[in-house]
Amino acid sequence: MKNRSVWVTAGIVAVGVVLGLLILIGVKPSTTADEHGGEKAGHEEGGKGHAEAQAAKGPHGGRLLPQGDFAVEITIFEQGVPPEFRVYAFEKGRPADPAEVKLQVQIERLGAQPETIGFRKEKDFLRGEQGIAEPHSFKVSVAVERKGQTYQWAYEQSEGRVPMDDTAAKSAGIELRTAGPAKIRSTLKLQGEIQFNQDRLAHVVPRLAGVVVKSAKNLGDRVKKGDLLAVLESRTLADLKSEHAATQTRLDLARGNFEREKRLWEEKISAQQDYLASRQTLAETEIAHRNVEQKLLALGLTHEALTRGGPDGLTRYEIRAPIDGVVTEKHLAIGEAVKEDASIFTVADLSTVWAEMTIYPKDLSGVKLGQKVTVRASALSAEAEGRVSYVGSLIGEQTRSAKARVTLANPDRSWRPGLFVTVDLVQDETEVPVAVSAEAIQAYRDRKVVFGRFGEFFEARPVELGRSDGKWVEVASGLAPGTRYAATNSFVLKADLGKAGASHDH
Repeated sequence: MKNRSVWVTAGIVAVGVVLGLLILIGVKPSTTADEHGGEKAGHEEGGKGHAEAQAAKGPHGGRLLPQGDFAVEITIFEQGVPPEFRVYAFEKGRPADPAEVKLQVQIERLGAQPETIGFRKEKDFLRGEQGIAEPHSFKVSVAVERKGQTYQWAYEQSEGRVPMDDTAAKSAGIELRTAGPAKIRSTLKLQGEIQFNQDRLAHVVPRLAGVVVKSAKNLGDRVKKGDLLAVLESRTLADLKSEHAATQTRLDLARGNFEREKRLWEEKISAQQDYLASRQTLAETEIAHRNVEQKLLALGLTHEALTRGGPDGLTRYEIRAPIDGVVTEKHLAIGEAVKEDASIFTVADLSTVWAEMTIYPKDLSGVKLGQKVTVRASALSAEAEGRVSYVGSLIGEQTRSAKARVTLANPDRSWRPGLFVTVDLVQDETEVPVAVSAEAIQAYRDRKVVFGRFGEFFEARPVELGRSDGKWVEVASGLAPGTRYAATNSFVLKADLGKAGASHDH
């Protein structure tokens, strides 16, 4: 019991001594940061433990760095001025003359060269000769000369910093890119619609009247040029084929008669007049036969089909695909009678499509043939690039607008006619020295920031932004070229900072 009392008494005395020393210099320990000085515990001295990381504050709310009877208080002041270092000196807890102090501070940021800051006397403190850019996250080395004595301190403070290794970043969907030069496009945003490429669209008509006896293809079927679409039975075709067969017979007879008369004339058995008459008859028969044959070939029949026999050989009329493509329209049914000019199929080649844009008069002067465009469909989360291939010469009476279009490659058939799209027409391109992806930009503490990648850390770097085209954003200041950054899903890092309750550490 006696030993226990001795230890309790010794503990009380030790605590009293510590409190007395703190009261003597007019400061008290603190583990939290205010808005303009000090650091939050756990982010100091290179990430030391809670017990080691607690830093005493001076009377001006800054970090107190003592060594023997001498101490300096270092603050970052930013009330009404850009952030700057202000340092106060103390001797045995009392303010010391700053004119006696020669001070130099070096700060070392992640991924950057060290910066050395000189100081000059102003009123009762030493004022840094250059501003301290955000973020106030760096390793600080302090060197002081006073009355022949030298003093040195070092500490580290961090803000806006998220520890995350490469595996965790990949799992969070964070893609890393490197800040560097990019072309920023000045664009005109237009509305448009995907349409068939009319140069690759075929309307199929039978070219003669008939009755449908077979339908070989349906809507949505892909076809090759020459594929069978349907079969008709046609009386007109039967008449033409019968006439063709009759003229063929007459032609054979005329040719035989001509050969006989020619031989007899050459042997001087028959008169020349008979030979000449047979030659004229042959010529007239050939003309008649060729006329009928051309009518049948014009219907798309082949020579094989002209001579096809069988019970339906005269009436069977096959309708075949004129191009490769997809059946987009079908207007026939088995047993239906169709006319020679009826549109019974539409076949579209969807390997290319048109994106047709609406151009109002005020924008017409900015639209030229060959200009680059980017076509986007929000419904598909898709985009494609092309060039203006047509600009209309007329203004619509009803719409009071003109039309322009761009031809898009459509290898996977994702651009479907009828789809509404947004078209960004490039009017100008400017190359900027530093740019980042638009998705990388986040709002943090009323500033725009980009999360730079430094070793195992991401750090929010405040940036001044310039031009943007929706895909790339110019960085006027705040991020050095060559810096790796979180280009996608950077909101995950912002959320982690919010969960951690990160403070503005000074």
